[in-house]
Amino acid sequence: MFAFVQTADAQTRISAPEMEKAAKLSLAVGADDQAIDLADALLLRNNKDVTAHLIRSRALRNIGHFADARSAAREGWRHAADDEERYTAALLMAQALSSDDKRTRAQFWLRRARQAAPSEAHAAQAARDYRYVQRRNPWQTHLSFTLAPNSNINNGSARDTSALFYQFFNPFNPDGVEATLGAASKALSGLEIGGDVQSRYRFHQTERTAHDLRMGLSYRTYQLSSQSRDDLDAQDAERIADGSAPLNVSGGDFAYGTLRLGYGYKQLRKDGRGEFSLTADLGQSFYGGSRYNSFVRAGIGQTYYTDQTTKLRFDLNTDLRQAQRGSDTQNLSVSTGLSRQLPNGNGLYLGGSVAVLRSETASLEYDELRLRGGYVLGRPVFGTSIQFGLGTSLREYDTSPHDAAGRRDLELSADITATFKQIDYYGFNPTLSLNASTTNSNIGLYDVNRVGLSIGIASAF
Repeated sequence: MFAFVQTADAQTRISAPEMEKAAKLSLAVGADDQAIDLADALLLRNNKDVTAHLIRSRALRNIGHFADARSAAREGWRHAADDEERYTAALLMAQALSSDDKRTRAQFWLRRARQAAPSEAHAAQAARDYRYVQRRNPWQTHLSFTLAPNSNINNGSARDTSALFYQFFNPFNPDGVEATLGAASKALSGLEIGGDVQSRYRFHQTERTAHDLRMGLSYRTYQLSSQSRDDLDAQDAERIADGSAPLNVSGGDFAYGTLRLGYGYKQLRKDGRGEFSLTADLGQSFYGGSRYNSFVRAGIGQTYYTDQTTKLRFDLNTDLRQAQRGSDTQNLSVSTGLSRQLPNGNGLYLGGSVAVLRSETASLEYDELRLRGGYVLGRPVFGTSIQFGLGTSLREYDTSPHDAAGRRDLELSADITATFKQIDYYGFNPTLSLNASTTNSNIGLYDVNRVGLSIGIASAF
C-alpha cells in the first residue's frame, strides 16, 4: 500500500492512492516529468495499473515522446477492465498517433474509442475527434462492399422475341424480322459480389486550395442462380443438337472492374459559399477477365450555397474511351442539381443532366436526358434513417441495326435505402437498399427490367 518517492532532500513514504493523486495533479499543472516519475513508481508496485499507464501516456505525449506514449496507451488498453478505461486508453492512443502525424491509424483508434464509449456523451466526443483528425489527414479512403441478389446481371431483355437485323434479313421490311431470343440474351438472375476502394492523398493545401492524388479500384462479379443456369444449360443442349458449339456462359463472364489514377483540385470561394473543383483521371477497365477499354476522364464543377439550407451544383464532364474490345467512344455531359434542407428537417434533392455519346460505330451514338430526385427523412423511423429516390432517362439512337427508325429507350427507376442507426459497430451502420428499374424500348431486345437488393455499411460519422 505504500511506496518510497526519491526527492532532492529525502525519501518520502506515501500510499499508492496518494501517489496516483499526486501524479494526476502533476499532469494537470504541466509537470509532466514528475507525473512520469510517479507513474513509473506506481508501475513498479503493479505493472497492470491501468491508471498509471494512462497518466504516463498523456505525459509522454505532452513532452513529444510519441512512440513511448503509444506503448503506454497500448498497455493501458491491454489491462483495461471496463469500458471507461478502454475508452480513455483508445483516446490517448489516437492522440499520440495524431500528434505523430499517423492520422489514419488514429482514426482507427477513435473508432475503437467510440465502440467502448461508456455513455452517449463519450461516443459523441469520439465522433467529433474523428472528424477533426479526418479533416487533417492527407489520406482519405472510402470502402464499399456489395452483396446483392440481382434479377438481371447481364442487362438482358425482358422479352422472349425481338426484331433483329432488319437490313440483313429483310431490307425491304422496316419492321424487321421477329426472332426468338436465346437464354443468354434474356435477363439472367444471380448474386452480385463486389467491392470498391476510392482513396486520395492531399499533397498540397492552403487556406483556400487543395491538390489531391486520386486512386480507385473497383470490381464486381456474379454467381448465376440455379434457374438461369438451367436455362443456359438447356440452350447449350439445343446448340449441341444443332451442331453448334455451346456458349458455356458463367457469372464471371459479366465481371467488370476498373483501375484509376488521377489528380484533383479544389478551391473555396472567397466568401466561403461554394467550391470549384477540377478532376482528371486515367484508367483501365476489364470485362469478363480481359481488358475492355482504356479511358481518360475530366470534369469541372462548381457548388454554391444560396443560403444555409440550399446548395446548387453545376458539372461538366467528358469521358474518352479507347477500346481493346468493341469501339472507341467519346462522351460529354452537363449536369446541375439542387439540394435543400427543408423546415421540417427532411432533405430534398433535384437534378438533371444532358449527355451525348459519339463513336466510330454509328449504332452506339446517342443523346440522353436524365432527371433524378431524392428525399431524405430528417428523423429516423424506429432508429432507421430512410432515403428515397426516383429517376427517369430518355436515350435516343439515330441508327440501329434492328430498326430503320433508330432506337429510343425510356427508363424509370426507383430506390429506397435504410440505414440502421440503432446498430452501431465501430462507428459503422448496416444499410439495406432496394433498387428497381424498367426500360421500355422500341426494340424488344432492349426492354429491360431489373430488381436488386443490396446489403452494405455506412459510416456513422
